[in-house]
Amino acid sequence: MPDRRLSWLLAANAVGNLADGIGKVAFPLLAATLTRDPVQIGALSATQFLPWLLLGVFAGTLADRVDRKRAVLLANATRAVVVGLTALLVYTGTLSIWLVYVAALLLGAAETVAESAGNAMIPALARPDQLESANSKFQGAEILGQTFLGGPIGSLTFAVFAAFPFLLNSAGFAIAAALLVGLAGSFRPKTRAEPTRLRTDLVDGLKWLVHHPLLCRLVVIAGLISFASEMAQAQLVLYALEDLGLSEAAFGLFTFVGGIGGLAGAAVAPRLVRRAGRRPVLVAGIFAGGVGFGAMGLVHQPIASAALFGLFAAAVVAVNVVLATARHTLVPSELLGRVLGVWRTVVWGAIPLGALAGGALTQVLGSASATFAVSGGAQIALAALAVLLLWRFSMDREPVSSS
Repeated sequence: MPDRRLSWLLAANAVGNLADGIGKVAFPLLAATLTRDPVQIGALSATQFLPWLLLGVFAGTLADRVDRKRAVLLANATRAVVVGLTALLVYTGTLSIWLVYVAALLLGAAETVAESAGNAMIPALARPDQLESANSKFQGAEILGQTFLGGPIGSLTFAVFAAFPFLLNSAGFAIAAALLVGLAGSFRPKTRAEPTRLRTDLVDGLKWLVHHPLLCRLVVIAGLISFASEMAQAQLVLYALEDLGLSEAAFGLFTFVGGIGGLAGAAVAPRLVRRAGRRPVLVAGIFAGGVGFGAMGLVHQPIASAALFGLFAAAVVAVNVVLATARHTLVPSELLGRVLGVWRTVVWGAIPLGALAGGALTQVLGSASATFAVSGGAQIALAALAVLLLWRFSMDREPVSSS
């Protein structure tokens, strides 16, 4: 039987992801009311993920030194306050694009702590043979909250009045923090008998990852996927509003289809892994995501584009389930926060770079559709690269190492 505390963590994660999903639609829509400059729109996504470049490794190291539950709780409480203040500024009409960037930066900083510590808690509550299923559930909760529910709620409430989704966003993070209070037990990782310096712990985690041949390759692949896919994703609001001619409310429904695809990916990923193995599912997922985005760049019919966006979402969730399970299986618990910090720094740190590149590409090529086509082609090429990098490794039989 799985640890019942996993349900508490999953519930807190689900509510937090719903809040995140509302914000991920509301913030770009808010930015689009202040500017239609594709570079400034792309800069918003870049600003949200910039903290992963600056703080990701530090946040992961902290997650290996403190009680992980308390770290997530405090991070969610901080996000509730920041978004609540943003709602107030929107309501009073005193918000500028630069203040939107400040809010995004603060939320991103709190997210580095919440994601690093929260993800590191999963192996403490799930047996090794349950990790694929547990990661699938967490991926499903993320997609359900961020896209399937959060997107439509964010866009529809924004259409009612602009401050509404930010109020809901703030309340969601507050509830997520409160749910963690019900999670019994301590989640402080094992530490060495003698205290070590923060810098020493950080270097140890980095060295462990660099010297693990499989995980090192996986983090490179994941970072390149993030860069290539974010080139297009950061331009999604312009693609929907300008290239497809959708309204702000319809934009949320467009992302709703992506949520359906994401849920489908989370549902089938464990079964696909059991039948085909992790490496084939990983490569096929990268390829399918590239096909989805590439075709979106060539199709300008809303229903067909939404279906292709759903294909991308299903593929990326399957890829994420494989990568998350590989991390939880291969990394010792006492190093997990640090390795996750390095991983997230590379993978999520690539997101702002991809967002800025996508904004510049849209400006040069003249449309977001062209950027989607380039992004799709790049992801297809990455699928071929993954085959070359991973052909010597059996991702299904790799042992856990504590060295």
